[in-house]
Amino acid sequence: MQRPRDDDDEFASFMGAAAPRLYRVAYLLAGDAAQAEELTQQTLVRTYTAWARIDAGAAYGYARRILVNLHNDWWRRRFLRERPVGEVPEPRRAERDPADAVVARQSVARALQGLSRRERAVVVCRYYLDLTEQQTADELGVAVGTVKSTTARALRKLRIDPALDTVTAADSQTKGAW
Repeated sequence: MQRPRDDDDEFASFMGAAAPRLYRVAYLLAGDAAQAEELTQQTLVRTYTAWARIDAGAAYGYARRILVNLHNDWWRRRFLRERPVGEVPEPRRAERDPADAVVARQSVARALQGLSRRERAVVVCRYYLDLTEQQTADELGVAVGTVKSTTARALRKLRIDPALDTVTAADSQTKGAW
């Protein structure tokens, strides 16, 4: 919609008188010159878009209300944005290094690869899936005695595996990491 020429002249007159006052209010609210300029500019744009509906006597109050609302919106949103800090804080040190858990998992996976397929399946079912001997036997389609003997043989091999020496030292740290 095209505005009549006299409305634009009237707004220009209002803007010339109100802009410095709005800027001062914005500066007092924001405490920053650049932010105050941005708030003032946005206020004048929004006031201009509503100019046909605004009563001439209430124009400054209307614009001031827009300014305060814009500042409040900015203030609420600023906590969602990144803020510059004077000094980057040091990262917190965990009680244990997460890399140790990764190394332990990789060591166990390598050690499991050294077992036969049946031994590996029995160990995974019994200790990773936490199945009973009977559930493991049912899962693998073997007798319970086979599960028991295969588990004993697999654990004997794992106990002497040099790759697991570092895992036993950090065993208490890696519990629950699987």
